[in-house]
Amino acid sequence: MSSSSGTTPTVLVVGSSGMDMTIYLERIPKIGETLLGGEFLTCPGGKGANQAVAAARAGGTVKFVARLGEDHHGDEILAGFEADRIDASFIVRDSSTPTGTALIFVSEAGENSIGVAPGANGQLSPSDVANAGSAFDGTGAMLLQLEVPLETVEAAAALAQQKGIRVILNPAPAQPLPDSLMQMVSILTPNETEAELLTGIPINNLDDAERASVALRARGVDTVVLTLGEQGAYVSRAEGSYLVKAFKVNAIDTVAAGDVFNGALALALCEGLELKAAVRFANAAAAHSVTIPGAQPSAPKRSEIEAILK
Repeated sequence: MSSSSGTTPTVLVVGSSGMDMTIYLERIPKIGETLLGGEFLTCPGGKGANQAVAAARAGGTVKFVARLGEDHHGDEILAGFEADRIDASFIVRDSSTPTGTALIFVSEAGENSIGVAPGANGQLSPSDVANAGSAFDGTGAMLLQLEVPLETVEAAAALAQQKGIRVILNPAPAQPLPDSLMQMVSILTPNETEAELLTGIPINNLDDAERASVALRARGVDTVVLTLGEQGAYVSRAEGSYLVKAFKVNAIDTVAAGDVFNGALALALCEGLELKAAVRFANAAAAHSVTIPGAQPSAPKRSEIEAILK
């Protein structure tokens, strides 16, 4: 089991980075249907990058291991990392594969439908992780997601565990995971869909959340933080379980809310906050993010998170 009681406020993110192209429409188009009248927004996204930006804006020192194409989108994304003071020295530029891209529809109700072309994210390799070995030094927590090859996620988890670094895995997009990976995870942060895919248990209430969390911990995960949208986050560990309620806000765009939650959670834990307080901090960050359109533009600054906490 990998966990660390260190309070280094440095977060390492290993994962995906890409360009989001979003159209805001009255509703999500049906198959074969063309809907006019949308608004178009291009902004950097990718779960790994969103989490890195969220942790940086929340006040953390952030290092990011990723792959971008040698193209215009890659240049634009890197400029954004520089603006957010994210250490991008471990990012590989790939001359043979374009930067990853996501095409997103967002409805007036705030629902979304997303298609992703992984591009360079699909080329992030265990050797890229090994080459970024020094990024693991002086790190309080490492964040992982599943938009890069699973073998790369496993390599990063193994290296973090070896160095005594807390591993936080956001198992998104949902896919089956081997127990060998689960046993290296300190904190698993699924949403309802991901928890159901990993356990076969549909999440309709807190009893279901508890059963799914127990099933996940039985596979070797130390702590489960199951995000339940506007209800909040359900925390389950050996010592007991509890719900940390969400903050009430008027949601207009839920894209990247989970990523913002994870980035803020990692930072709060690196700063030495107790888990319940760290989850509350992450809930506040996610609450702010759903009130602003776009992925990375929605990641709040520290002062904005603190305003919601008050």
